[in-house]
Amino acid sequence: MAEKKKKRSPAGEIVDLNEVERLLDFMDAHGLEEFEYARGDMRIRLKKPAAHTPFRHLVTPDIVIASPSTNPGPATALAAAPARESAGEAARSEDLHVIKSPIVGTFYEAPSPGAEAFVRVGDSVESGQVVCIIEAMKLMNEIESDAAGEVMRILVENGQPVEYGEPLFAIHPNRKK
Repeated sequence: MAEKKKKRSPAGEIVDLNEVERLLDFMDAHGLEEFEYARGDMRIRLKKPAAHTPFRHLVTPDIVIASPSTNPGPATALAAAPARESAGEAARSEDLHVIKSPIVGTFYEAPSPGAEAFVRVGDSVESGQVVCIIEAMKLMNEIESDAAGEVMRILVENGQPVEYGEPLFAIHPNRKK
């Protein structure tokens, strides 16, 4: 008889890894990129990068397990939301293309400390050009521009943690003639 794989979460609950694997299979079968599951006091949130995102390394899905005691308070969530929304709203109001983070990690503007940044405000970028690196689980993921144009804004600071879908750059796209 097969043993069930179980693991303790940081909050001390027992997580059935077979159940998590079934949820990941369900996500694959239905083309889901994000799935949230709750039972009792345990909440599981699974996120996978979109299949069409422009990065070079294969990244395993992020699995976040939280109990009610580890959730950020409403004040923390509300304080972070306006900053993200204002960056996105500013880009939309000027008809700019926004390059978003395809993964959770740490944003780096250059290939190494002390090196010149991949791009600066005012630089022209081509589709497929590396614009930054996001470090996730000790892997350096090169993030490529998905549009050609001029960099109008860099919306995050070097070394700042970023979330999946967070705006990184605002680009004024080149218009086809």
